[in-house]
Amino acid sequence: MLIGFLAGFLLIFRVINSPFGEVLKSIRENEQRAISLGCRTDQYKFLAFVLSGTLAGFAGALKVFVAQNASLTDVHWSTSGEVVLMTLVGGLGTIFGPAVGAFMIIAMQQYLASFGQWVTVIQGAIFVTCVLTFRRGIAQRYNCKL
Repeated sequence: MLIGFLAGFLLIFRVINSPFGEVLKSIRENEQRAISLGCRTDQYKFLAFVLSGTLAGFAGALKVFVAQNASLTDVHWSTSGEVVLMTLVGGLGTIFGPAVGAFMIIAMQQYLASFGQWVTVIQGAIFVTCVLTFRRGIAQRYNCKL
């Protein structure tokens, strides 16, 4: 698991700091300017989509190794919301942000499991507190940029 995580993490780092990543950043900032500079933005966005899907599939395969099963809860809409929550708590625009957010959300679920159904309410309150306190996420608050 650790080797798989590190391989995915290093791949993301390499893509972000490559010319391909720079083009994706320029498309994010101003797509019309990127088009005027001669970039085929549709192809770059398609490649980013394929890379994202590939990494998501790889992460799902690693999860199957840990849990020893693949259930329908993995494709429920709340799972996507949980991933967005992890990213927002950790910090958008950073490499470490989603990992920090994932660690915090999973740790909360483990330590607050004794509260039963109230875990979601408590997580919501902590999420609101994090958004109000750390507007750009915990990782950006403590300068965890790479």
